Amino acid sequence: MAKNALILSGGGARAAYQVGVLLAVSELLPHLKNPFQIISGTSAGAINAVALAAHLGTFHRAAHELAHVWKQIEFEHVINTGWLDLFKGTLRVVSSLFTDGYHDNVPLALLDNSPLRNLLLSIVDFENIQQRIDEGQLHALCVTALGYHSGESVSFFQGHPSLRGWRRYRRVGAPMPITVDHIMASSAIPLIFPSVHVSKEYFGDGAMRQTAPISCALHTGAERLLIIGVSENLAAGPWGQAGKCVSVEHKPSVAQILGQVFNSAFIDSIEGDIERLERINNLVNLIPGKKMRETDNLRKIDSLIISPSTRIDAIASRRIQSLPKSLKFFLGCSGASVKGGGVAAASYLLFTHAFCDELIDLGYTDALNKKDDIERFFAQEAN
Repeated sequence: MAKNALILSGGGARAAYQVGVLLAVSELLPHLKNPFQIISGTSAGAINAVALAAHLGTFHRAAHELAHVWKQIEFEHVINTGWLDLFKGTLRVVSSLFTDGYHDNVPLALLDNSPLRNLLLSIVDFENIQQRIDEGQLHALCVTALGYHSGESVSFFQGHPSLRGWRRYRRVGAPMPITVDHIMASSAIPLIFPSVHVSKEYFGDGAMRQTAPISCALHTGAERLLIIGVSENLAAGPWGQAGKCVSVEHKPSVAQILGQVFNSAFIDSIEGDIERLERINNLVNLIPGKKMRETDNLRKIDSLIISPSTRIDAIASRRIQSLPKSLKFFLGCSGASVKGGGVAAASYLLFTHAFCDELIDLGYTDALNKKDDIERFFAQEAN
């Protein structure tokens, strides 16, 4: 049976959209106890990936329990948003300018996300990952992070004993048991959240410098991919026909610039990798059967891509008022507001149940609209 892989990209609070898609899949195909033998996640997508991989029950139950967490989430579950916490973070970053650019005691970051670590430890039993691997329920779990010293995109994976690590240009596959540190490292947005020491160096958000988000799943044996994105770009039309060509009201704010930096890291790489996958599939179709044996493990990879049909920035603009006063002031100073044009940056940090609920509903609806494609994708498991 072909190994199905689930690819969950990064995107901060936008990852709630992925949960809505997973909910719909679990309800459209309730007979599938274990639809994904390989699960790969990056940044906030790593949170969802590990939660699914460590769940001992059915996929239907795992998806619903994960949705319950996201529907209850608030800022205090992810970030310490007190005025003093924000002041301390800002002071550390500013004072580092006078101490060779680093802080002796703790990694530099504007925000403290220690509550997220506590949340993860309360909802994920990491020992279950190996149990599912031993039982043959899971072939591999991948979590990707960026090494700040090596500059390499490292895909930490835990899986079947037959799997081996790999090395490509700036990309490494490292086998080891996945822990909470790997998730915290993979989701540590640079300078926003603190870097995390794993193995030999400090790591940050895995979306940074991740040029091939799909590669970890392919290296661990995936043959069919369900990819859930967090951008409406794949569903949009040509530039200038999807609301992108608009008149400029003011020069870009700090948050507006930062939002585009986030988009380039969390969104562009997965979309570029999808385009590359489609081109390779088209090339494989042109290669005669006899010549295929001479290629270096080149093969066609079936994929199903589900991404937002509505602009998440538009949803964020309606929910930005739900930010805590301290964080609203902090982000507002940089232009992360509707008026400042930096809603995209704010959307990555909108960890409120109101925003996440709307994204879950959107993901659920988008997946239902692809009912036929989803059923066709999983038809092999039904036989």
